[in-house]
Amino acid sequence: MRKYFILISLILVGLTSCKDYLDVSSDSKYEEDYVFGTKEEINRVLTSVYASLMSNDTYGNAYFATFALNSDVEFTAFSNSIRSVNGEDFRCFDGTQHGSSVRKFWDKEYEGIERANLFIDGIQNSPVYSEDDIDLTQQLGEAKVLRAMFYHDLVVMFGDVPFTTEPSIKLESLAIPMTDRNEILTYLINDLIGAAPGMKYAASLPDGVERASREFCYGMIARMALTRGGYALYPDKGNPMSVGTMQRQDDYKDYYAIAMQYADLVISSATHALNKSFRQVFIDQCNNIVSNNDDPIFEIPFLRNSSSNVGYVTGGTVSSTDDITNHIWGAANGGMRLNAFYRYSFDRKDLRENYTVGMWYYDAEGLPQVRTDYSTHNNKWSKLWANSSAALGNNSKDKTGINYPYMRYADILLMYAEAVNEVEEGVNGPNGAKAINALKEVRSRAFAADDQSEKVDEYISAAAGSKELFFQAVAEERKWELGGENMRWKDLVRWNLYSKVIYDSFMEYYIVGALADGNYMDGSEKYENLPLSMFYKRIANPGDINIYPNTSLQIIEFYNLWESVLHPGAGWNMADFYAWGDENTEYPKAQCLYSFRGYIKGGPEGNWENMNPNNLPPVRYILPIPNYTVQMSNGLYKNYYGYN
Repeated sequence: MRKYFILISLILVGLTSCKDYLDVSSDSKYEEDYVFGTKEEINRVLTSVYASLMSNDTYGNAYFATFALNSDVEFTAFSNSIRSVNGEDFRCFDGTQHGSSVRKFWDKEYEGIERANLFIDGIQNSPVYSEDDIDLTQQLGEAKVLRAMFYHDLVVMFGDVPFTTEPSIKLESLAIPMTDRNEILTYLINDLIGAAPGMKYAASLPDGVERASREFCYGMIARMALTRGGYALYPDKGNPMSVGTMQRQDDYKDYYAIAMQYADLVISSATHALNKSFRQVFIDQCNNIVSNNDDPIFEIPFLRNSSSNVGYVTGGTVSSTDDITNHIWGAANGGMRLNAFYRYSFDRKDLRENYTVGMWYYDAEGLPQVRTDYSTHNNKWSKLWANSSAALGNNSKDKTGINYPYMRYADILLMYAEAVNEVEEGVNGPNGAKAINALKEVRSRAFAADDQSEKVDEYISAAAGSKELFFQAVAEERKWELGGENMRWKDLVRWNLYSKVIYDSFMEYYIVGALADGNYMDGSEKYENLPLSMFYKRIANPGDINIYPNTSLQIIEFYNLWESVLHPGAGWNMADFYAWGDENTEYPKAQCLYSFRGYIKGGPEGNWENMNPNNLPPVRYILPIPNYTVQMSNGLYKNYYGYN
């Protein structure tokens, strides 16, 4: 009998959580003479692949925070005019190959790939494996889907990367050759197309959407196909110091057709729907409630008090005294923020705006304070959404155990609508009505019943008038639906719109900052009526978690968040917004100048005035291969895109 190298020091601990299968020891080892002897052993070894999802270096934090690159949705303010010595300024496109987080992310992603390769090799060569055994083909499919997930994220973030589907022990050299991203994506798409028929739907899995299901497999095929068919930044191999060029492949429509087909398979399966309200989807995640037939398609399964910074770096800041709060929810960082102007992009009646954008936070006394700086909070997940039985305690911080929804059904619907529009040159083709209904299903959930006719029916009818209008409607819907989920910059890249959006976002901050000093410039008229003074008061909590985070702490009530108004009278406090002028210089404050500085920069050494908005260079969103990895490759790997 052949002997295989697999991970064997995986020990299940008897926990009551539905995520018991993820509790594994950290010291995985190889054994040369070990083979899969039983189905139970196969299931235990699969846990090691899932365990690689849970590190803060990947999906527990870095994926949705450190590498949430700045855009018109997700946003981190930067006040330094020069690159930080730690090389960690990735969000403003100014990180380096020496940054520790990029190396940690790279290593953890490849750890997951190695574990998946070991498992796939082991199960396919196990004497107990049979293609007629749905339990085993399901587990094989899970490993293949997770491997595709790891590789897809690497390709999106790094471009061409080392690629292998063999365990490292079978390779002649551990320096895996660099492979073209399109070849990788094509292989993975075909691999999952082959795996999908042997997989179960989420409702049939013991752990539901916390395991990779057939729907998630279909969804990953669609997502990778859109990546394969979209634009990407390619290097200038003759000039490593060049940022590169944005390109898409000549066969892109073939992949939009694949995306259409496999997104449709999820829709046609009728195993998921948008029955819950938009906000309830995220409140449930903050309370560790898992739904297998609603919006979530795949949730990265974390463990309470063990993993996940979701709800700690997201949501409003919650301060503490000596690391202890005077309430049961504990402290929160609240550092994964949103663009200050993002909320103005919503229709005023769109329910998602108030549920996504957080305008206030809590001080150490447990009093709510208005957020008046350069960003707003990402309120989709917060420790404060937890009910009293799920709260983590007054001395808690991170390790919330809140799941991250890596893929939602709303995303599937919007991918389908986008793909049909591209393949059929609009929505007048055979699948047009279904594409319109897909967009409508997402948008309908965002508006109250009384607003459906105008805001949904009439809106979508007008958007269906041309390919361009329908694309714009889908693109905007993705912006409003998926805000704070670190999807925006990736969408903008594949649409080749990132440069325009970053330029426009910089100009918004710059113009508003200049207006604070009384300096008018082209475009100022658009912002002259911003509500610079907003009126608010603290009120008792109404006790309804479906309206406000937590059910006991005081909350903020605003008089009018949209318009400048006269002082409403006694009982209202005033908060000053957009006070971004710098009286000591001729420029706006530093955060307006340097928050996109790796691409566009203000100040005395700025480049923004030399940029032609009609002929913009590409954004260097691609991350560098870690310096250590380049050095250890003996010349096999090389950084391009201007990294040095």
